[in-house]
Amino acid sequence: MGEIGVASDGEMLRTFVGSCIGVAIYNRRRKIAALAHVMLPQANGQTEQPGKYADTAIPEMIRQLNKLCHEEPTRWSAKIAGGAKMFAFQSGMTIGDQNVAAAEKILNELDIPVLASCCGGEQGRRLCLDASTGMLVVESMNASPRQI
Repeated sequence: MGEIGVASDGEMLRTFVGSCIGVAIYNRRRKIAALAHVMLPQANGQTEQPGKYADTAIPEMIRQLNKLCHEEPTRWSAKIAGGAKMFAFQSGMTIGDQNVAAAEKILNELDIPVLASCCGGEQGRRLCLDASTGMLVVESMNASPRQI
């Protein structure tokens, strides 16, 4: 939880999310990708684990991906999954909703389009990102795997 993984052609990245979200950023032409397990929308000055917060995870993912590209200009795309309402007693804007909103806002500010999302609901999801294709497979209980 709260980590960032980076992969290249032929590699897969995996995580499991509930109210947390998985943010996938990739470039299909270069066949590189990053996946962050974002737990909270804002770091509020916390710097020791950048993957834990949307506002630090996404810039750090871009930094790591750009390093793989030797800083050559690259157009990134994103996908988001997770943000479930895990407990029945939750009402209003849940932490999952806040995570999704924060990630979408930051990606928009960085001009990274969100091409697909699978967010909300009441169940956790297992995510598997293929760096070769940018395909994100989303699995949840009592449902067929979904490719986004």
